[in-house]
Amino acid sequence: MISEMAWTVELERALMRELVEAYKTLNGTHFKFRLKLPSFVLGDHRSFLGRWHRDTATLELSRQLVIERPWVETVEVLKHEMAHQFVYEGLQVTGEPPHGPTFQSVCERLGIDGRAAGLPHAEAAVPGIVDRIVKLLALSNSDNQHEAEAAMLAAQRLMLKYNVEAVQSGKTRHYDFVHLGEPTGRVSESDRILAMILARYFFVEVIWVSVYRPLERKRGSVLEVCGSSENRAMADYVHAFLRRTAETLWLDHRRQTGLDSNRDRQRYLSGVMAGFAEKLAEQSKTSRKAGIVWVKDGELGDFLRKRYPYVRNVRHSGNERNEAFASGREAGKKIVLHKPVTSTATSQGRLLGPKS
Repeated sequence: MISEMAWTVELERALMRELVEAYKTLNGTHFKFRLKLPSFVLGDHRSFLGRWHRDTATLELSRQLVIERPWVETVEVLKHEMAHQFVYEGLQVTGEPPHGPTFQSVCERLGIDGRAAGLPHAEAAVPGIVDRIVKLLALSNSDNQHEAEAAMLAAQRLMLKYNVEAVQSGKTRHYDFVHLGEPTGRVSESDRILAMILARYFFVEVIWVSVYRPLERKRGSVLEVCGSSENRAMADYVHAFLRRTAETLWLDHRRQTGLDSNRDRQRYLSGVMAGFAEKLAEQSKTSRKAGIVWVKDGELGDFLRKRYPYVRNVRHSGNERNEAFASGREAGKKIVLHKPVTSTATSQGRLLGPKS
C-alpha cells in the first residue's frame, strides 16, 4: 500500500507536469512564445494565490489553490502571473507598480483578469431582470398546460427583448464566465445538446474546455459559459433544471416501461434534450413573427476569442436513434421551464433549482 508521503510526492509531480503543460499552451496562445519557462514552486502561504518573483524567475502558486480549488481557478491565476512576467520580460517595464497601467493594458488585450486576486468576481445578488423572468416562470407552474406554455413563452420573450435592447443601446457590457456541472472524462451527447441550447437560446457563448483533476490525476472536460451576469445566471438555472428534469423523466420512463437497466439512459436523455431544443425553436419563430429578432452580440464573441484565441470545432457522432431516443424526444417537447416551489440550489448554488 502506497504511503501518504509517497502519494503526496507523486501528486505534486503530476501537478507540476500539468502546470508546465498549461504554461506552455498559454505561452503560445496568449504570449506568442515570448516567455521563458520559469521555475515553479507550490507555496503554503494562504495570503495569496500566486506570485511572480522576477529576481529568481520563479512562478509561485498556492498549494491549496491547485489541489483544492477547480482547475479553472489555477489557470486564471497562472495567466495573471504570466502577464506580470510578460510586462517585465517581454515589454521590459520596470518603473510601474505591479498592477500598473501597462499590466492592466496587457490583461485587457488578452482577456485576463487584472485584479489583484487574479480570479473572476462572483456577483452577490441576482440581477433585476432575472427576478422579473423568475416571476414569470412562477406562473408556468400552473396545472393548465396552455397557461404554463404562455408563461414560459412570455419569460423567453422578455429575455430576448432585454438582450436585443442591450445590444442595440451600444453600451459597454461586462462579461465574465462560469463553469457548469462537474468535469467529466467523456462528454455525453445529451450534455452537448444542452450546451447548444444554452448558446442558441439563452444569449451566452459556450465552449468545452480541458481541465485537470489533481486528486484523481486525470484530465477531463467541463462546460464554460461566457456572458453578462444576467445571462450567466439564467444559463446556470436552465442547465441545472434540464439535467435534473431529464433524469426524472428517465426514471419515470423506466417505471412505466418496466426496464430493469440503464442501458438506454444516454439515448433517452439525448432525446429529451433534442425534443426541448425543437420546442424552443418553434417558440423562437413566434418571437420572430412578433418582430423581435436576435442579432449576435459581437462584443461577447470578442470576449470569448480573447480567452481562447484558437478554438477547434470537433464533430461528434450521436447515439443510436432508437425507441428510447424517440420516447425521450417526445417527453422533451412537453417540458415547461418553470420556477420551483422550493428554492433548491442549482449546480452553482445561486439562482433557483428545478421543481421536485
